[in-house]
Amino acid sequence: MEEIVFMVGGQSGEGIESTGDIFATALHRYGYWVFGFRHFPSRIRGGHTNYRVRVARHQVYTHGNRIDIMAAFDRESLDEFGALLSSGAAVIFDPSAGQSTPPAGIDVRLCPVPLGDLANKAGGAIMKNVVSIGAAAGLMGLDPGVFDSVIRDTFAKKGEKVVAANQKAAREGFAYAQEHFGVTHRLSPPVSSPGMILSGNEAVALGALAAGCRFLAAYPITPATSIMYWLVDHFPQFGGVVIQAEDEIAAINMAIGAGFAGARAMTSTSGPGFSLMMEAIGLAGMTETPVVIIDVQRGGPSTGLPTKTEQSDLNEMLGGTHGEIPRIVLAPSTIEQAYLITRRAFDLAEIYQCPVIIASDLFLGLARASVPVLPAPAPGDRGKLWDPSSQPAADGERFRRYRVTEDGISPRSLPGQRGGEFVATGNEHSEFGPEIEAPGIRVTMMQKRLRKLAKFDLGDDAVWYGGDEHPDVLLVGWGASWGALAEARSVLAAAGKKVGHLQVVAIMPLPVERLRPFLANAKDIVICESNATGQMEAHLRRYGLLPAQVRRVNRYDGNPLTAADVLALWDLHPRAEGRPGERDPAAMVLPGQLRLAGETPAEGWPVLDPGLAVSGAKGGGEARDQQR
Repeated sequence: MEEIVFMVGGQSGEGIESTGDIFATALHRYGYWVFGFRHFPSRIRGGHTNYRVRVARHQVYTHGNRIDIMAAFDRESLDEFGALLSSGAAVIFDPSAGQSTPPAGIDVRLCPVPLGDLANKAGGAIMKNVVSIGAAAGLMGLDPGVFDSVIRDTFAKKGEKVVAANQKAAREGFAYAQEHFGVTHRLSPPVSSPGMILSGNEAVALGALAAGCRFLAAYPITPATSIMYWLVDHFPQFGGVVIQAEDEIAAINMAIGAGFAGARAMTSTSGPGFSLMMEAIGLAGMTETPVVIIDVQRGGPSTGLPTKTEQSDLNEMLGGTHGEIPRIVLAPSTIEQAYLITRRAFDLAEIYQCPVIIASDLFLGLARASVPVLPAPAPGDRGKLWDPSSQPAADGERFRRYRVTEDGISPRSLPGQRGGEFVATGNEHSEFGPEIEAPGIRVTMMQKRLRKLAKFDLGDDAVWYGGDEHPDVLLVGWGASWGALAEARSVLAAAGKKVGHLQVVAIMPLPVERLRPFLANAKDIVICESNATGQMEAHLRRYGLLPAQVRRVNRYDGNPLTAADVLALWDLHPRAEGRPGERDPAAMVLPGQLRLAGETPAEGWPVLDPGLAVSGAKGGGEARDQQR
């Protein structure tokens, strides 16, 4: 097989996350490319959770459209995800737990494994999750020691006895599967060595470190907290500081203060915390202080869906805070890009002396995948830092921190520089800094700030395009939808359609002239977002970039946007081998798994999940929102 998708499912507190992480890391070290994503409820213990890992010989950007091997610790794993089992899929379960019956009509291979008994034999029932991944390795025909190094790294702090017991648990599961079931899903050997394995949040944190950031103030909030945790582990080696603030208001004000003092500083949060930061974002704009803000979006409004993904904070990023300030908003599409965009964000914050907001989301932030080796840090651009030796002030002249310049950007001094003293205030001010309310000066200072970004250009990184030069169909997305749209494009192309895929990375300032040719050349535009109201579509319309009629795919049930969601517009769907009449709307679609709607009986096909709205303005604009 070219690729295999493994899923472990159970109740929160049963070690599902560590199981998925060990499996993904081990297969990555073995030489395969992996992409893992965890689905979990917003409570500490109880409630179904699962971790899906896609293992392939080539780089992959989603967690897959099917499940080939499932380790089911609870009945919900089969009830909720049994429809994704491929023909001949292996289901590992403990017969004493009673979840042995898969959904009707699915051709699978049941693999009863006494997980609890084998775990007790190795040293304790708590290790049944490790037994399960050993059994999965046996079904895949891998080396029995594939997990040894990862288990050692994971449990080293608990002592050699714990490490040895877990390694034995994996081997017990491996031996049992080999003896009773043999190899059911053998992967072809790896063809290229993956570089690194990390999550989107880790990539953001690593990008900040590489950019020279040495200060993070944040308040813990799902799904952004792991950024703070990663930097807590790594910042001290490089002279960095992490402060867990009492709330998000304090966090961003601390970051602004650190930026004012000359440090490269940031804060990380999610939607509810980002809402609390609005007034302080205005302070950064008024005082022209660089700061980087990471918003790892989740389902809203209010507490919303704390552990589910969404792209619904865009309007807040574009217009949040009272008044008008310049800001830069960037949306990385992949884990690699999360690193590169974050690293660049600190240069941009200091060059333009304004807030830079990075629009991530839970799917991108918590997904863990193999990526190529990321580029090493490069010298940063600190913008117009004032150098008193080369720009001496005339005798008696005070430093004009907010000096009116042609490009709107004034030289910036740091505290302690002789002759660089100035007043910083959230009130409107003169060139020197003190508060002033004179209408003429107000207009002058407002215009100065707003023209900072008049010539902003992220260059070729502002947009990404793939596909036909003159497409009949153009898929448009932003953020973490990239992988789903790339796979949908490949399926549509295999069906003979001329397809393009446009991904918007620089969202504000919007690269209008870079976007215009792509949007003008397409006959059929489909805008795909994980929100209910089409916030990116509205943003593009504000600049006159869209025709009156477009088609939309909006998913807002908390699950990631998928290729199948997009393909439903053409009645294309992934073929579930052995189950020709079914299509699961949550499935990812891979090239070569295409089946046209007329090839098999359509009775019983589900259309869309609750919360997934597909509307076609060309066909009258009504939304279809039907339950499975």
